[in-house]
Amino acid sequence: MLDSPPSPGSAAPPTAAGAALCQMNRRVQLGRLMVLAALTAGPLALLVSAWPSPSTSSAAPASKPQRTSEVAAHADPAGYAAEFVDAWLRTTDDPTSPAAERARSLAPEVALPSRKDGAPMPRRVTPVRSIARGGGAWSVTVAVQFEGAVRYFAVPTRVSADGGSAVMTGAPALVPAPGRLAVPDSPYGVSVESGPLTATVRGFLAAYLAGQGEVTRYLAPGARASAVSPAATSVAVREVSAREDAAADGLVPRPGARVHVLAQVEARDGWGRWPLAYELTLSARGDRWEISAIAAGGGR
Repeated sequence: MLDSPPSPGSAAPPTAAGAALCQMNRRVQLGRLMVLAALTAGPLALLVSAWPSPSTSSAAPASKPQRTSEVAAHADPAGYAAEFVDAWLRTTDDPTSPAAERARSLAPEVALPSRKDGAPMPRRVTPVRSIARGGGAWSVTVAVQFEGAVRYFAVPTRVSADGGSAVMTGAPALVPAPGRLAVPDSPYGVSVESGPLTATVRGFLAAYLAGQGEVTRYLAPGARASAVSPAATSVAVREVSAREDAAADGLVPRPGARVHVLAQVEARDGWGRWPLAYELTLSARGDRWEISAIAAGGGR
């Protein structure tokens, strides 16, 4: 059985939309009355009516700005750790020696070693790994090169947020040499034989490394490269391999073709023989290959 419609004299139950509309109308009418009252009372009343009430201003308090030290990343103290280890290893039984004073300035609570006469001095100290512990604390591993040996030391270090000051918080630890990762497979798996591409690679590297000709004649528009100085006396390209099969067809390239190659080079100069490697990007324009990018030391 269907419900009968309400009679004209009866009031329909209010809906959510109707209630919201009524509430909005009341707000508009109230706002008009307030503005009218403010205009009637004068400019002072208008200013007071526009001023936010205490409840409004306190509803959204301004956020407290963070201090710089809370958001800034602590600087890597690898240089401080290397400087300390170098001084620490150079100390003698004389506590007033320059090396001892230098070590104590960076680590006032760390005991100093006692070196025997004739013990080798460090020739070079190189940071190799830094691990952040949080809150400015770090563990820094350095490699120390002696005559005929290399040793590794891990140093607990703490540094300020801006890197302007540091302290060694404990004695160095003698640790093993880093492990060796497996060499990944090379992405350059396509062998490139003699042809237009290898001719461009050889000509460019001869100009780039040995000054044999102009570098710019081998470059694509927009590419830039300057010859190495001092130049090598001779350059020989031993092997060229590529990522793309298109580099190995030995034909004149189609316009717009683009390939990536790895060139194994042997350069010679007055200091000796140097095996080198260069990653090159070549693009085709007209009927020739041109060098569009060079990535020396790109690796795998």
